[in-house]
Amino acid sequence: MPNKLLIVDDQYGIRLLLHEIFKKEGYEVYQAANGFQAIDIVTNDRPDLVVLDMKIPGMDGIEILKRIKEIDQNIKVILMTAYGELDIIEEAKKLGALRYFAKPFDIDEIKTVVREHMVTYQN
Repeated sequence: MPNKLLIVDDQYGIRLLLHEIFKKEGYEVYQAANGFQAIDIVTNDRPDLVVLDMKIPGMDGIEILKRIKEIDQNIKVILMTAYGELDIIEEAKKLGALRYFAKPFDIDEIKTVVREHMVTYQN
């Protein structure tokens, strides 16, 4: 059974790019354009890993992260941000985020990190 990955970003192009990349990697990939969609997918489909943009209109990344962890503490979260806001990044790490990528991110680097964190679910 393939690992489940959720991509949460309000930018359609980034969601589409990451969806295609991770689909080719063999993951079952879900997409959410906002926090409400993300929470719905987390509740119903329980992804193993969430790649979460921090700046999303409506419900920001910190709030989404808090809700994900309330639903299932074991879901892993990796952040993406176009902003170098260290206070937000530190808060997210305290809430359980594994690490973050600054946009624009290196595709190979994000693939490697996702692969590393997905492997732990296969053992």
